[in-house]
Amino acid sequence: MRTDLIRKTALTAAGLAFTGGAIVGPITAAYAAEAKPASQTQSDRKPSGERQLGVRYEAQPNFYYCGPAATRNALSVQGKNISVDAMAKEMGTTEAGTNSINDITPVLNKETGKNDAYRSVEISTPDADAKQTDKLRADIVRTVDDGRAVVANIAGTSTDTDGTTHSYEGGHYISVVGYRDGGETVKIADSANPNTASYWITVEHLADWIATRGYATS
Repeated sequence: MRTDLIRKTALTAAGLAFTGGAIVGPITAAYAAEAKPASQTQSDRKPSGERQLGVRYEAQPNFYYCGPAATRNALSVQGKNISVDAMAKEMGTTEAGTNSINDITPVLNKETGKNDAYRSVEISTPDADAKQTDKLRADIVRTVDDGRAVVANIAGTSTDTDGTTHSYEGGHYISVVGYRDGGETVKIADSANPNTASYWITVEHLADWIATRGYATS
């Protein structure tokens, strides 16, 4: 499908599904927002096919820690508070970023305490088709209903439901921490900037944002 997602940089065939990312530009120091005590990190179910998870949000401390920060925010919904430095070491994160979602999935499993809690899913095509989008929607709903967040590797530019543009041409990692309308729209926890710590985006836009990369889901 085509959306308003724009890719300004070509991706080679060898790097399609599992390419890391680091943000170009300054990143605000680690910042706690929407903080909730551990006892309030469980799921909040609402009517009309909506559910949101309580995130103990922190922004990433530098431009290349988006992978560890997204993982840390995702794990916070389970009441966990893990050092981003420790996770970065396990993921092999460098100033070039975290190489792929396959480096994040094992850390999510380790910290969740189950070897099969998460698995990596690839969207290898330049744009997500209807089948891939339907699968992403089902994966998000199931994972959030299980009380866990999805971690996604994205690239390019997309627009949220408020009309705000989010651009990560070099690649980025985000957490998906909720859904509404049965999964047609999903909530993002974005470590890049505490001023835009959370926003909603259609699942179609998210699928195209992930396209050529992958995500970790239960």
